[in-house]
Amino acid sequence: QVQLVESGGGLVQPGGSLRLSCAASGFDLDLYTIGWFRQAPGKEREGVSCLDSSDDNTYYSDSVKGRFTISRDSTKNTMFLQMNNLKPDDTAVYYCYADQYDGQGTQVTVFP
Repeated sequence: QVQLVESGGGLVQPGGSLRLSCAASGFDLDLYTIGWFRQAPGKEREGVSCLDSSDDNTYYSDSVKGRFTISRDSTKNTMFLQMNNLKPDDTAVYYCYADQYDGQGTQVTVFP
């Protein structure tokens, strides 16, 4: 059974950090482009970051560049999103994806 399960969301003050995890089962993350997107209430879905498994190139949206880092641990079949210097505008549900699959989401709330 193919499954992606996110964890690591929570409440944090501006300037704080969180590390999101996304554990995959049923398929090998190393074979696919992987990434994260987020959805805030009343806003369009936004692609946050992705990692191309063919060459390990990474992409970041302008809104998170320099603050977020995507990574992967092949031994654990898990991807991560390290989020530093969080801002209230980062508040959203964060979803990981790989190929055609995505997870159930994890809430990140940055409150003043």
